[in-house]
Amino acid sequence: MPVRTAEAEWKGDLPKGSGTVKTQTGSYNGAYSFSSRFEEGQGSNPEELIAAAHAACYSMAFAGFLERQGYKPESIATEAAISMERQEKGFVILKNKLHVRGQVPGIDAETFERLAHEADQSCPVSNLLRNGLEIEIEAELL
Repeated sequence: MPVRTAEAEWKGDLPKGSGTVKTQTGSYNGAYSFSSRFEEGQGSNPEELIAAAHAACYSMAFAGFLERQGYKPESIATEAAISMERQEKGFVILKNKLHVRGQVPGIDAETFERLAHEADQSCPVSNLLRNGLEIEIEAELL
């Protein structure tokens, strides 16, 4: 399997500095700052990139899991919402809530929701994050 890389550079002090982050493939190249991470400033932030990776991985894992269960998904769309809090020891990422919506012929809502939770076990990013992060899944059949 290939090794995937990304790189980031930060220039300056924490509150006034700025950084850039880019992926090996060039599919993402963006700026980040104190303001974009801890306030509502322009640019990206590490939490948003973790959320994007988790949403992408889970969508693929769930689609594959559904296929192995005999369903043929037309669409699986996942939104990931990362929660970070300031605690005594500093900032801590506590939770990632996945909201998955799917178009899957021949499945009922109850089965879709059950399989959405089961599929989380086959998502490599979920498995990476699980030990230090609460992962909540909300499933919605369209």
